Amino acid sequence: MLVLTRKVGEGIIIGDNITIKIIEMKSGGIRIGIDAPRETKIHRQEVYDRIRQENIEAASWDIADLDILSDALASRKVKK
Repeated sequence: MLVLTRKVGEGIIIGDNITIKIIEMKSGGIRIGIDAPRETKIHRQEVYDRIRQENIEAASWDIADLDILSDALASRKVKK
C-alpha cells in the first residue's frame, strides 16, 4: 500500500486519467475530489463492500429453491 501525505489543494494522479485532489479538511474529516472518466466506477468502501456481499448472496442458491422453481414451471406448463 502506498501511503502519501497531502495538504489542501494538493492531489495525486492515478494512471493517465484519474486525479484525486484534497478539497477541504474539517472536523476530523477530509473532502476529496475525484476526476475520472464517466465509465470508471467509483464507490465509497462501505458501499462497494455492500454491493459485493449482495452479489455473492444473489449468486448463491439452494437446491430446494431450484426444486420449487422447477415444480412451479412444470405445473404452469401442464395448465396450458
